[in-house]
Amino acid sequence: MATLVTGGTGFVGANIVKDLANNGHQVVSFDINGPDSLLQDFLGDSPVTFVQGDIVDPVSVARLGQDHQIDKIIHAAVYTVNREALEKERSRDVIAINLEGTANLLELARTQKVARFIYVSSGAAYGPAIPGDQTLNEEAAPAPDFLYGITKFASEMITRRYGQLHGLSTASVRLSTPYGPMERVTGYRAVMSVFYDWTGRAARGESITPEDMDEGRDYIYIPDIADGLRTVLDAPSLPHDLYNLTTGIWLTFQEILDAVIELSPGTQVNTPAPKAKTGDTYSRGPLSGHRLFSDLGWTPKYDLRAGLADYIKWRKNSNFLD
Repeated sequence: MATLVTGGTGFVGANIVKDLANNGHQVVSFDINGPDSLLQDFLGDSPVTFVQGDIVDPVSVARLGQDHQIDKIIHAAVYTVNREALEKERSRDVIAINLEGTANLLELARTQKVARFIYVSSGAAYGPAIPGDQTLNEEAAPAPDFLYGITKFASEMITRRYGQLHGLSTASVRLSTPYGPMERVTGYRAVMSVFYDWTGRAARGESITPEDMDEGRDYIYIPDIADGLRTVLDAPSLPHDLYNLTTGIWLTFQEILDAVIELSPGTQVNTPAPKAKTGDTYSRGPLSGHRLFSDLGWTPKYDLRAGLADYIKWRKNSNFLD
């Protein structure tokens, strides 16, 4: 029996695929893109079957059930849009990929009678639901106001109802902000994290010009995300169908920069530049991970320094300096 991962050649998906393959799952990755050399090196000897196709095409999705015995699904394919200009330009694509794609995968789950379906959601589903200095738990009322967050929340509701209607074990997992190996510019992910930018500059010997050092996010190292998703996927039972996956810790850009400099001595830092307010981004507080810990005993393995050190090591070993 196979575990299907959609978006398996992307940033989050690649890490899910590797973690599952290294922990006894027979993995089928379904993505519009095939594996590039960076992904192949990242996976090493991890056994993965790659299938190229479009989640928006119901025929291609249905064919997966004909060609493979699918027992579990992690639906991670998504169009990540967090800038208003791109949101305007690609509005229809965001809705098609993020909603119609989810419906197609749920229909596959129904026909295959899978043991569990996990929808990979995002903290963006909360939107600016409460002031940014407060922690968000799963009981907080979502109020997303960007298409990305709106489609994430809508997909959660569709996933829940599909499970109720068709007797499927489903859950949605809202991720806090990821960083780490395999983050790169793709056709479906264009805005990179500060971790990607600053570690790349340090590796290339370039100076860093930081902005808004008091700002930050509840960042989480991507292997922790993969580990947490597998925990939910493989749990014998799920007391809830919605979980936050997070460290629960807010990291300022200043704290991140200090850690980069500590781990990459000699990195030059320019005077912080003021950032123009564009209205492109929303603000939310850090997610709470209490429910996942309480139900399944899961906690993250990496703090800031450990995650950043491992990420820098991966970039150097893989010669990924872009």
